[in-house]
Amino acid sequence: MSNFFNNIGRYLIPASLISLIPFVAFASGNLQANDFVGMSFWIISIGMVAATVFFFIESMKVDAKWRTSLVVAGLVTMIAAVHYFYMRAVWVETYVPGEGGLTPTVYRYIDWILTVPLQIVEFYLILAVVGAVAGRVFWNLLIASLVMLIAGYCGEVEYVNVWLAFIVGMLGWGYILWAIFAGDAQENLSTAPEGVQSAFKTMRLIVLVGWAIYPLGYVLGYAGEQVDSSTLNGIYNIADFVNKIAFGLMIWSAATSSEIEVEVKAEAKTKAKTK
Repeated sequence: MSNFFNNIGRYLIPASLISLIPFVAFASGNLQANDFVGMSFWIISIGMVAATVFFFIESMKVDAKWRTSLVVAGLVTMIAAVHYFYMRAVWVETYVPGEGGLTPTVYRYIDWILTVPLQIVEFYLILAVVGAVAGRVFWNLLIASLVMLIAGYCGEVEYVNVWLAFIVGMLGWGYILWAIFAGDAQENLSTAPEGVQSAFKTMRLIVLVGWAIYPLGYVLGYAGEQVDSSTLNGIYNIADFVNKIAFGLMIWSAATSSEIEVEVKAEAKTKAKTK
């Protein structure tokens, strides 16, 4: 397994980063000085690329048991970066001062249907590193995240009743919150190293507080009295920027703090032997 991830680091990661260059160089439309939402699309798309570079490079430095988690974090931001290049094109090219632009709903959900399950699975991955979680948790979290997203998409494109889709999606999110705060995903958390526990707790706060922005945007934009497209896309952009990058940084923090703990313990043992 270690050789497998070494090969990923040697070949796949550089190729993935190079593949992002054409998107970074591509300037879609003319960004107007008063289009602050358009600016946020640009900032986030480049921020996601920077985060991808950071996570992939760091994945080659940490202990082998943490590489999967950091590679997944890099995949999340890489997928988001590519979709944000397309989303910013939709917005900037259709932007009308005072009216806003078109909401790239389809691109958002293609992004989320890939990145959100990967993020949720990270809870399993970081605890699996220290053997503190059962295998069934992986599938439970994965299925719950898909239910949440598919229901949300069906509601936003009006395949089903907006409120029915909202309720089903909230049930999926509710299960995820239960699993990471009181259920299977954290039942053995106390056996994990302190750094892992700290990162896990911060990650679940992101899912509780940061992810609450998404249903808020759904309700404001698609249920009841709708808000303008600028407000809706501003809400979603802020949520993606904070949740995806901060989420990955918590995993990186767990990986590096775990290594520091090991080094400190090893140094303490060495000193004890020399006395």
